[in-house]
Amino acid sequence: MSNKSAVILVSGGMDSATAVYEAIEQGYEPYFLHTSYGQRTEDKEYECAKALAEEVDAADFLHIETGHLSQIGTSSLMDEEMDVADADMESDEIPMSYVPFRNANLLSMATSYAEATDSEALFIGAHSEDFSGYPDCRPAFFDAFQNVIDVGTKPETDIELQAPFVEWSKTEIAERGLELGVPYEMTWSCYRDEEPACGTCDACAFRLEAFRNAGSRDPITYAERPEFS
Repeated sequence: MSNKSAVILVSGGMDSATAVYEAIEQGYEPYFLHTSYGQRTEDKEYECAKALAEEVDAADFLHIETGHLSQIGTSSLMDEEMDVADADMESDEIPMSYVPFRNANLLSMATSYAEATDSEALFIGAHSEDFSGYPDCRPAFFDAFQNVIDVGTKPETDIELQAPFVEWSKTEIAERGLELGVPYEMTWSCYRDEEPACGTCDACAFRLEAFRNAGSRDPITYAERPEFS
Protein backbone atom coordinates (compact mmCIF):
# COMPACT_ATOMS: atom_id res chain seq x y z
CA MET A 1 0.00 0.00 0.00
CA SER A 2 1.36 3.39 -1.01
CA ASN A 3 1.98 5.97 1.72
CA LYS A 4 1.10 8.84 -0.58
CA SER A 5 -2.19 9.60 -2.30
CA ALA A 6 -3.57 11.67 -5.17
CA VAL A 7 -7.02 12.91 -6.07
CA ILE A 8 -7.75 12.28 -9.75
CA LEU A 9 -10.52 13.94 -11.72
CA VAL A 10 -12.02 10.92 -13.47
CA SER A 11 -14.56 11.75 -16.15
CA GLY A 12 -15.00 8.23 -17.47
CA GLY A 13 -13.01 9.11 -20.59
CA MET A 14 -9.70 7.78 -21.90
CA ASP A 15 -7.54 10.77 -20.87
CA SER A 16 -8.52 10.67 -17.21
CA ALA A 17 -8.27 6.88 -17.16
CA THR A 18 -4.72 7.19 -18.44
CA ALA A 19 -4.06 9.82 -15.77
CA VAL A 20 -5.20 7.28 -13.15
CA TYR A 21 -2.66 4.75 -14.35
CA GLU A 22 0.01 7.44 -14.59
CA ALA A 23 -0.63 8.42 -10.97
CA ILE A 24 -0.45 4.78 -9.87
CA GLU A 25 2.78 4.37 -11.85
CA GLN A 26 4.18 7.32 -9.87
CA GLY A 27 3.32 5.51 -6.65
CA TYR A 28 0.13 7.32 -5.64
CA GLU A 29 -2.89 5.65 -4.09
CA PRO A 30 -5.82 6.97 -6.19
CA TYR A 31 -8.82 8.83 -4.83
CA PHE A 32 -11.43 9.23 -7.58
CA LEU A 33 -13.55 12.35 -8.01
CA HIS A 34 -16.29 12.03 -10.62
CA THR A 35 -18.85 14.70 -11.41
CA SER A 36 -22.20 14.63 -13.16
CA TYR A 37 -23.17 18.06 -14.44
CA GLY A 38 -26.09 17.31 -16.74
CA GLN A 39 -24.06 16.14 -19.73
CA ARG A 40 -25.87 13.98 -22.29
CA THR A 41 -23.81 10.90 -21.48
CA GLU A 42 -23.59 11.30 -17.71
CA ASP A 43 -24.99 7.85 -16.89
CA LYS A 44 -22.48 6.08 -19.13
CA GLU A 45 -19.61 8.22 -17.86
CA TYR A 46 -20.53 7.44 -14.26
CA GLU A 47 -20.74 3.73 -15.06
CA CYS A 48 -17.26 3.82 -16.63
CA ALA A 49 -15.68 5.84 -13.83
CA LYS A 50 -17.16 3.55 -11.20
CA ALA A 51 -15.98 0.42 -13.03
CA LEU A 52 -12.46 1.83 -13.31
CA ALA A 53 -12.42 2.64 -9.59
CA GLU A 54 -13.26 -0.99 -8.85
CA GLU A 55 -10.67 -2.20 -11.37
CA VAL A 56 -7.80 -0.33 -9.68
CA ASP A 57 -9.17 -0.74 -6.14
CA ALA A 58 -9.33 3.02 -5.60
CA ALA A 59 -9.06 4.26 -2.02
CA ASP A 60 -12.34 6.13 -2.45
CA PHE A 61 -14.86 7.10 -5.14
CA LEU A 62 -16.51 10.47 -4.61
CA HIS A 63 -19.40 11.26 -6.96
CA ILE A 64 -20.67 14.85 -6.94
CA GLU A 65 -23.57 16.28 -8.92
CA THR A 66 -22.83 19.79 -10.13
CA GLY A 67 -26.16 20.80 -11.62
CA HIS A 68 -25.31 24.50 -11.55
CA LEU A 69 -23.23 24.05 -14.71
CA SER A 70 -26.23 22.81 -16.69
CA GLN A 71 -28.36 25.61 -15.23
CA ILE A 72 -25.83 28.13 -16.48
CA GLY A 73 -26.01 26.42 -19.88
CA THR A 74 -24.55 27.53 -23.24
CA SER A 75 -22.90 24.17 -23.95
CA SER A 76 -24.06 21.56 -26.45
CA LEU A 77 -22.92 18.90 -23.98
CA MET A 78 -25.90 19.76 -21.77
CA ASP A 79 -28.44 21.81 -23.73
CA GLU A 80 -30.81 19.50 -25.62
CA GLU A 81 -31.82 22.41 -27.85
CA MET A 82 -28.26 22.66 -29.18
CA ASP A 83 -26.90 20.09 -31.61
CA VAL A 84 -23.59 18.40 -30.95
CA ALA A 85 -21.56 19.32 -34.01
CA ASP A 86 -19.79 16.84 -36.23
CA ALA A 87 -16.03 16.73 -35.89
CA ASP A 88 -14.03 19.63 -37.31
CA MET A 89 -10.48 18.73 -36.41
CA GLU A 90 -8.94 21.71 -38.21
CA SER A 91 -11.00 24.40 -36.45
CA ASP A 92 -9.30 26.80 -34.05
CA GLU A 93 -12.60 28.19 -32.77
CA ILE A 94 -13.88 27.47 -29.26
CA PRO A 95 -16.45 24.71 -29.86
CA MET A 96 -20.06 24.79 -28.72
CA SER A 97 -19.24 21.87 -26.40
CA TYR A 98 -17.23 24.24 -24.18
CA VAL A 99 -18.67 24.42 -20.66
CA PRO A 100 -17.79 27.88 -19.31
CA PHE A 101 -14.96 27.67 -16.74
CA ARG A 102 -15.77 24.03 -15.99
CA ASN A 103 -12.26 23.02 -15.01
CA ALA A 104 -12.01 25.76 -12.41
CA ASN A 105 -15.21 24.42 -10.84
CA LEU A 106 -13.96 20.83 -10.90
CA LEU A 107 -10.45 21.65 -9.69
CA SER A 108 -11.87 23.67 -6.80
CA MET A 109 -13.84 20.65 -5.58
CA ALA A 110 -10.87 18.38 -6.16
CA THR A 111 -8.64 20.69 -4.14
CA SER A 112 -11.08 20.54 -1.23
CA TYR A 113 -11.12 16.75 -1.49
CA ALA A 114 -7.33 16.56 -1.70
CA GLU A 115 -6.86 18.78 1.33
CA ALA A 116 -9.42 16.79 3.32
CA THR A 117 -7.72 13.49 2.48
CA ASP A 118 -4.17 14.81 3.01
CA SER A 119 -3.35 13.99 -0.60
CA GLU A 120 -0.08 15.23 -2.02
CA ALA A 121 -1.21 15.56 -5.63
CA LEU A 122 -4.17 16.35 -7.85
CA PHE A 123 -4.28 14.91 -11.39
CA ILE A 124 -6.24 16.08 -14.43
CA GLY A 125 -6.00 14.48 -17.88
CA ALA A 126 -6.24 17.60 -20.06
CA HIS A 127 -3.98 17.68 -23.13
CA SER A 128 -2.81 19.85 -26.00
CA GLU A 129 -5.73 19.17 -28.34
CA ASP A 130 -8.05 20.22 -25.50
CA PHE A 131 -6.39 23.58 -24.92
CA SER A 132 -6.48 24.39 -28.64
CA GLY A 133 -10.24 24.73 -28.18
CA TYR A 134 -10.89 25.06 -24.44
CA PRO A 135 -9.30 28.02 -22.63
CA ASP A 136 -9.42 26.27 -19.24
CA CYS A 137 -7.17 23.48 -20.53
CA ARG A 138 -4.17 25.69 -21.30
CA PRO A 139 -0.87 25.22 -19.47
CA ALA A 140 -1.11 28.83 -18.25
CA PHE A 141 -4.45 28.04 -16.62
CA PHE A 142 -3.01 25.13 -14.66
CA ASP A 143 0.02 27.20 -13.64
CA ALA A 144 -2.34 29.88 -12.35
CA PHE A 145 -4.51 27.33 -10.55
CA GLN A 146 -1.48 25.90 -8.79
CA ASN A 147 -1.02 29.36 -7.30
CA VAL A 148 -4.69 29.37 -6.24
CA ILE A 149 -4.14 26.04 -4.47
CA ASP A 150 -0.99 27.30 -2.75
CA VAL A 151 -2.62 30.53 -1.57
CA GLY A 152 -6.06 29.13 -0.72
CA THR A 153 -5.21 26.11 1.42
CA LYS A 154 -3.79 25.72 4.94
CA PRO A 155 -0.13 26.71 5.38
CA GLU A 156 0.87 23.09 5.99
CA THR A 157 -1.03 21.82 2.93
CA ASP A 158 1.15 20.96 -0.05
CA ILE A 159 -0.79 19.77 -3.12
CA GLU A 160 0.89 19.50 -6.52
CA LEU A 161 -1.45 20.01 -9.48
CA GLN A 162 -0.36 17.59 -12.19
CA ALA A 163 -1.57 17.76 -15.79
CA PRO A 164 0.90 15.17 -17.13
CA PHE A 165 -0.42 15.18 -20.69
CA VAL A 166 -0.91 18.91 -21.15
CA GLU A 167 1.68 19.09 -23.93
CA TRP A 168 0.80 15.67 -25.39
CA SER A 169 -1.33 14.71 -28.37
CA LYS A 170 -4.22 12.28 -28.06
CA THR A 171 -2.12 9.72 -29.90
CA GLU A 172 0.67 10.01 -27.33
CA ILE A 173 -1.86 9.50 -24.54
CA ALA A 174 -3.22 6.37 -26.26
CA GLU A 175 0.30 5.03 -26.71
CA ARG A 176 1.13 5.66 -23.05
CA GLY A 177 -2.12 4.10 -21.90
CA LEU A 178 -1.58 0.99 -24.00
CA GLU A 179 1.90 0.72 -22.49
CA LEU A 180 0.46 1.00 -18.97
CA GLY A 181 -2.36 -1.46 -19.67
CA VAL A 182 -5.26 0.98 -19.30
CA PRO A 183 -8.56 -0.92 -19.84
CA TYR A 184 -9.93 1.43 -22.47
CA GLU A 185 -13.00 -0.77 -22.89
CA MET A 186 -14.09 0.77 -19.55
CA THR A 187 -13.95 4.33 -20.88
CA TRP A 188 -16.34 6.57 -22.81
CA SER A 189 -15.65 9.72 -24.82
CA CYS A 190 -18.69 10.33 -27.04
CA TYR A 191 -20.43 13.69 -26.58
CA ARG A 192 -23.71 12.54 -28.15
CA ASP A 193 -24.71 9.02 -27.23
CA GLU A 194 -24.44 6.54 -24.39
CA GLU A 195 -24.16 3.41 -26.54
CA PRO A 196 -23.00 2.94 -29.17
CA ALA A 197 -20.71 5.94 -29.47
CA CYS A 198 -21.62 8.04 -32.51
CA GLY A 199 -18.15 8.03 -34.09
CA THR A 200 -18.56 11.48 -35.65
CA CYS A 201 -18.43 14.09 -32.85
CA ASP A 202 -15.15 15.79 -31.94
CA ALA A 203 -14.48 13.50 -28.98
CA CYS A 204 -15.04 10.35 -31.02
CA ALA A 205 -12.98 11.67 -33.94
CA PHE A 206 -9.89 12.47 -31.86
CA ARG A 207 -10.19 9.17 -30.02
CA LEU A 208 -10.54 7.04 -33.15
CA GLU A 209 -7.64 8.84 -34.80
CA ALA A 210 -5.47 8.33 -31.72
CA PHE A 211 -6.05 4.59 -31.63
CA ARG A 212 -5.44 4.30 -35.36
CA ASN A 213 -2.18 6.25 -35.07
CA ALA A 214 -1.15 4.08 -32.11
CA GLY A 215 -1.69 0.96 -34.23
CA SER A 216 -4.52 -0.36 -32.09
CA ARG A 217 -8.29 -0.78 -32.40
CA ASP A 218 -10.47 1.19 -30.03
CA PRO A 219 -12.31 -1.48 -27.99
CA ILE A 220 -15.60 0.37 -27.50
CA THR A 221 -18.61 0.10 -29.83
CA TYR A 222 -19.29 2.80 -32.45
CA ALA A 223 -22.28 3.41 -34.68
CA GLU A 224 -19.71 4.15 -37.39
CA ARG A 225 -15.93 4.32 -37.50
CA PRO A 226 -14.94 7.05 -39.98
CA GLU A 227 -11.32 7.49 -41.08
CA PHE A 228 -10.18 10.85 -39.74
CA SER A 229 -6.94 12.48 -40.86
